[in-house]
Amino acid sequence: MAARRSARTDPDRGQVAVEFVGMVPLILLLVAAVWECVLIGYAFSLVGNAADEAARAGAVKGDRSECAAAAGEHIGSAWSMEVDCEPDGDIYRTTVKLKIPVFHPALNFGTITGTGGAATEKEAN
Repeated sequence: MAARRSARTDPDRGQVAVEFVGMVPLILLLVAAVWECVLIGYAFSLVGNAADEAARAGAVKGDRSECAAAAGEHIGSAWSMEVDCEPDGDIYRTTVKLKIPVFHPALNFGTITGTGGAATEKEAN
């Protein structure tokens, strides 16, 4: 039979606690990096959708205020959005800019630009 080691003679005692303390900062850093990637991906999705919605509203109603309102309909106020709507011949074009968030939409660096366009709808006479 193997003899039991006492707590005083076991050289591995507490090793799990030391490894846990060493790995926690690395795990938290990885979680923060993944969260930032999710926020950036979500921002790209928001800006593309907002540009498409704004172009569609501008093409149907022909009004810049309606265009800007449609762009901001699905984006919260924390996202710092800029909208530019203008008709370009038979196409209504929009450009939407969002600030790139850092861990939270209120903290940001740089901008993401999304563009959209829709054919202008005119009533037949």
